[in-house]
Amino acid sequence: MMHTSRTIRIVMADDDRDDQLMMKRAFDKAGLSNPLEFVNDGEELMYYLRKAGSFESAEVPDLILLDLNMPRKNGWEALQELKADPELRRIPVIILTSSCSDYDLLRSYDLGANSYIAKPMDIDGLVGIVKALALYWFKTVHLPETL
Repeated sequence: MMHTSRTIRIVMADDDRDDQLMMKRAFDKAGLSNPLEFVNDGEELMYYLRKAGSFESAEVPDLILLDLNMPRKNGWEALQELKADPELRRIPVIILTSSCSDYDLLRSYDLGANSYIAKPMDIDGLVGIVKALALYWFKTVHLPETL
């Protein structure tokens, strides 16, 4: 399926409200107007992806930004669940976490993550990452059409 000129939708699963706000700010500073939705943990992410509960009108995202350390269902559990689901497994998942542990990195790739990025500590670093993500995921690669 060829890449078409369309708006790439992103959902970010992160339980830290400050990280969510910082990501929104980074998108704004990078000049991106892509739809960016937030869920607070892996359990909410799976509800969102399956359009369950309060997320019945959610649009399946083209890209997922996933934190690892979250309550209820952590990032690895959510990653494993969505990569096992034939309807969801093609959605690229970028791990965006504060962990720089080799174990966390290897486990994330073993479970099917497409990228692993350590969160920067400041807004300028995050803006740089957002710009790089936009260049690669929005302009370079061909993403499959979502459901």
